Amino acid sequence: LSTILNTPILSITQAELLQSLDHGVLITPNVDQMVKLQKDQEFYEIVQKAEWVVCDSKILYLCSKLTKQPLKTYIPGSSFFPAFYEYHKDDEKCRIFLLGAMDGVAQKAMENINQKVGRQIVVGAYSPSYGFEKRQEENEQIYKMINDSNANVVLVGVGCPKQEKWIDTHKAQMPNVNIWMALGATLDFEAGNEKRAPKIFQKLAMEWLY
Repeated sequence: LSTILNTPILSITQAELLQSLDHGVLITPNVDQMVKLQKDQEFYEIVQKAEWVVCDSKILYLCSKLTKQPLKTYIPGSSFFPAFYEYHKDDEKCRIFLLGAMDGVAQKAMENINQKVGRQIVVGAYSPSYGFEKRQEENEQIYKMINDSNANVVLVGVGCPKQEKWIDTHKAQMPNVNIWMALGATLDFEAGNEKRAPKIFQKLAMEWLY
């Protein structure tokens, strides 16, 4: 573990994470999220108890070099998720549900991923309405969709810290889900709506600027 701004972050490679991630909540803090943690007690406590907190940001990774326990590497969520479904492409027990993004984006992401993988690894997708977290009727519909889909992995991409708070508040209603991923804009990348920054920006730790 490396502690940055009062937050323990796992020192783990992507390969190690892929091999080990079989249950729990995955949160991938970047600089913006680390700042939010300092002012939002509820969010801070959720991150403290999450099973998997890994570094999303090269800037945080470089900052960890100044600590006694530097991180091994950084793992951007937008890179990790495609690696996750490719790693599990032949694992029939892996069934993913996508929750988030603007209307229709999760559905498009589902179609793209299933086409890439060559099977229906994504078993359901839903883009909730704005402010859905305050509407219990819509939350009840989401529980039913996820439970009926038999998904055991759910990616939630509705922005930070809303996605982390929603998972923490509602996950008990979907007991068959083993893995929860709070992965922000990943669905937009998978749907082809947004492109990641060019490699030069990524290498210079300036993807945030792009």
